[in-house]
Amino acid sequence: MPPERSWRLIGADGRPYDSPRPGTLGGHRRGRIYGRLDCPSALRAIGRGGYVADRVFFADEDTARAAGYRPCAVCLPEAYRRWRVRMLTGP
Repeated sequence: MPPERSWRLIGADGRPYDSPRPGTLGGHRRGRIYGRLDCPSALRAIGRGGYVADRVFFADEDTARAAGYRPCAVCLPEAYRRWRVRMLTGP
């Protein structure tokens, strides 16, 4: 029987953990940004090769936000707009 597959995700506490399911969102550790796995901006950066070393994955948006990441303005414009308003006006 082959070994069970696992994926390395980032938890709400910002620490990595192994998951039996892949993440639904990708992110950039240094930029503290998360977005869709098919984000055009992220795919361009990955294509250039500079993004891959800092790539992280999340189970969902709540986890990404709890870990201190913000939504991507390109692939999650509405979530980004709401985040931006909160940052400008406070909680």
